[in-house]
Formats: sequence, C-alpha cells, structure tokens
Amino acid sequence: MSRRPEHSAPPEVFYNEVEAQKYTQNSRMMDIQVQMCERAIELLLLPEDEPCLLLDIGCGSGLSGSVLEDQGHTWIGIDISPAMLNVAKEREVEGDLILSDMGQGVPFRAGSFDGAVSISALQWLCNADKTSHNPVKRLYQFFSSLFASLGRTARAVFQFYPENSDQIELVTTQATKAGFFGGIVVDFPNSTKAKKFFLVLMTGGAMPLPKALGTGNDNTVVNYASKRERTMKVRGKALKKSREWILEKKERRRRQGKEVRDNSKYTGRKRSGRF
Repeated sequence: MSRRPEHSAPPEVFYNEVEAQKYTQNSRMMDIQVQMCERAIELLLLPEDEPCLLLDIGCGSGLSGSVLEDQGHTWIGIDISPAMLNVAKEREVEGDLILSDMGQGVPFRAGSFDGAVSISALQWLCNADKTSHNPVKRLYQFFSSLFASLGRTARAVFQFYPENSDQIELVTTQATKAGFFGGIVVDFPNSTKAKKFFLVLMTGGAMPLPKALGTGNDNTVVNYASKRERTMKVRGKALKKSREWILEKKERRRRQGKEVRDNSKYTGRKRSGRF
C-alpha cells in the first residue's frame, strides 16, 4: 500500500517544485481535480446565474480556481506551499493568491465570502507535523475563523480523503463546535476508485444534505467525461431559456438534491401566445 502524502512530509515540503509541476503536466491528475471542483460547486447550491465571491482553501496551482472562473465567479485562494502558488502565478489565474497555513485560521473579515471550496486539503489538518501542532485545536481554529468569514446563508464544501472513521468524526466534531451544520456526502460509495468524500457545511441552520451520486438512482449519476467534452466543443454557455439551457439547469438541480419534474418532449418548447 502506498504511503499517504500527509504521512510523508508537511504540505509545504511535500508540495515542492517537482510535485507542483505535476499539476500542469499530468492530464489525469488535472482532470480529476476539475471534476471534484465541479462537484463541490454543485454542492454549494449557489444562486442561479449570479456571480459570487468564493474562497478556495488549499488552492494549489489554481486548477480549482480556473473552474470557479469558468462558472463566472470571483475567487481568492490560500495555500501553504510557495511552489504551488508559483505555478498558479505562472498559469496567470485571475484569483488573488495568499500564502497561508489554514491551521492558523482564515485571515479575512467577517462575512466576506458567499461560499468556500476545498479540494484534497482538509486531511492535512488531521496530522501533527510539528510538536506544537495539535490537530483538534488547529481544526477548531480553522473552522471557527472560516465560519466567521462566510455570509450567513453560505456553504463550504470540502472534498477530502479521510484515513478512517476517527478522522471523519474529528473533522465533523470540530466543524460543529465552530457553529456549522451539515455532514458528509459520499459519492459512488460502492466504487473503490470513484468513491469521494465531501464535507458539506452550512452556516444558516440545518438543511437536508444533497443526494450522493452513484447510489443506485439513475438521476444522480453524472458522466463528467462527456460533460467536459461538450464544454470543449462548445465555447460559451447554452442560449438562455433554450431547451439545452433548461435541461442543463434541471440536471444541475437534480444533482443538488432538489425536486425536479421529469423531462418530456414538451420541455423547453415555446408556448403559443393564444392562451
């Protein structure tokens, strides 16, 4: 069994220049990162067709930020690795970049953000890389400062790789103590390779968690590969109010766990003005 990255070295050491370059050269790694960020954005339940200010926690080389940009949002990214942030700067991402240890808290004013995403970063806080590091205290410091920096209807979504059930309990307990509601959404729970954990946190009170993908309900299964191919072939969004635009909007709401009417031959059809 391969050793987990967070057991090899602290993140600012593990993500050196060599490791950082993989996020611009390894197409498989880049595709996975994009897919997970697209799913995290769906779980945020952002307002339709409204640009938001989002925080990207552990932004790395800016791949997730590019997804946020493509969806019309403004973002600020924080990361502890100078090498990863250098790659982001080389890629000329639009977001502002900040070198910061999330275990020391999120350095922003109260209510600054409409939401937050994080891809493959949260599990690093479950380890003590230094004798002064206490995972419980660092997680609480992080979550409490994040809670303060979010608007009161905002969500934060973390894709992460928990090592075991104890880490899941550790993370969710500290998030709850900091004021968040929410829980874990596990996509494709029966697949060894596709299984993904998302911590979905809410600031505005308890709400039902979104439905997980790949749990047997055909409505929840998304072919990310075909979605990316369509995006590459067609630059720009579907014409607003067109059949394609309506179908995409309905599918997006299904993935967010909302009740949506079934598609039919009448979906998106223009109504006659005779009534």
